[in-house]
Amino acid sequence: MESSNGTSHVAIEISAENEALVTSLKQNMEKVSCAGCICRVSPEIRGQNKKAYVPDTISIGPLHKVLSADMENHKWRYLYSLLNRRPNVEARLDRCVQALKALEVKARSCYTDNLDHIRSDDFVKLMLIDGGFIIELFLRHSVKGLKRRSDPIFSTPGLLFELRSDMILIENQIPFIILKRLFEIVPIPKQCTQSLTDLASRFFRNMIPGDYKLNREKFSQEGNHLLDMIRNCFLPTIPRINVKKNTARQSFPSATQLQEDSGVKLKRARTENLLDINFVNGVLQIPPLHVHVYTETLLRNFIAFETSCPCDNTHHITSYVLLMISLIRSEKDVKLLKREGILNSIADEYEDENEDDRLQKRETLSKLFDSLRKIKLNEKDFYYDGLCEQVLGYKAPRWFVWLMKRKGRSNDPDRKRDFPFPFALISVVAFLLVVLTFLGTLFSVLSFFSRH
Repeated sequence: MESSNGTSHVAIEISAENEALVTSLKQNMEKVSCAGCICRVSPEIRGQNKKAYVPDTISIGPLHKVLSADMENHKWRYLYSLLNRRPNVEARLDRCVQALKALEVKARSCYTDNLDHIRSDDFVKLMLIDGGFIIELFLRHSVKGLKRRSDPIFSTPGLLFELRSDMILIENQIPFIILKRLFEIVPIPKQCTQSLTDLASRFFRNMIPGDYKLNREKFSQEGNHLLDMIRNCFLPTIPRINVKKNTARQSFPSATQLQEDSGVKLKRARTENLLDINFVNGVLQIPPLHVHVYTETLLRNFIAFETSCPCDNTHHITSYVLLMISLIRSEKDVKLLKREGILNSIADEYEDENEDDRLQKRETLSKLFDSLRKIKLNEKDFYYDGLCEQVLGYKAPRWFVWLMKRKGRSNDPDRKRDFPFPFALISVVAFLLVVLTFLGTLFSVLSFFSRH
């Protein structure tokens, strides 16, 4: 059996006497498999920055009330455009409703909130409208010829950015199984050859660092919702370093302390996979972090997903943020990481800004991690514990530590120096060479006269 967009389905007959039991077992398995993947942010995390978790422009799913009547009308228009690309909209609507009713138990279990107050028809209607809107939005964003000049979502400055920012919030999600099933039913334009995950990865492309082709492959991995799939693109690709001893993470020094006290060199990693931090031969290699206006919101919702939702037991993003918080404790640390190309603002691309603007951006970068400083994580869940143990166990030769300390001072424009590095070292070496040359010449002359 083949669906309207070419997806094959195999019909399997179930005996009448076992049908009820099979259905019950299947529903229980589905409940457990995705239970609680969409949750409300815990009060401890929400209290740090409430605005980072609440949508401003559009509500998706049942956890937030309708924000705008105009935006709800846009959802209806998008759903109609999606279903009206082929005749017989009523029949297609019926297929969508039947498919979503079959997924209702599983979809409800994706939310930690008790949704019993929402009637079955209302829940299916909500999933259909929001799911259809998201699919049509992805299509119009990627496929040429589908955008219309009269469409305010693409013609209103900043509106698409606001929608994208709201669609990454953990409380503003619908299960991906809903989008996936609808995409199998609705008529897809002939000029669209991309899969649903390809369309989604392209829509969120600017939010995800690194190589787009590699991220597109990561995005296609299994995910519970859009935020979860975006998070897949950030996860580390190198193995975790095992801990040999119990090293307290709280004792990890700042970036400048590492350089000046231990001789650890900080360097921009070649990879742009954000969490692939490595330590090799005294060099802490950190991928670049490009800070956008939505970086804090994205990081906060990743952390909320990892620490508040029972369906996830990994804390990769939370561990990364805690490590960066340890490295960045002052403006001096921000300057060091910016100088090494590890930390930068997207606004750094503009060269015509004045010094006040640059200072403000440094303060913004510093405040980004200051605002996240209250995040807590159990020591056993810290992903970089083995890495920190390696770094803390390293001690460079004294002469190299001295050089790194002098280098740090020479790169600090706010510090008065008696002599800059490396000119002081060059001067000393040159002086010694002159003295040795003079002494060599003197001994040669004395030796000549003593013989004669």
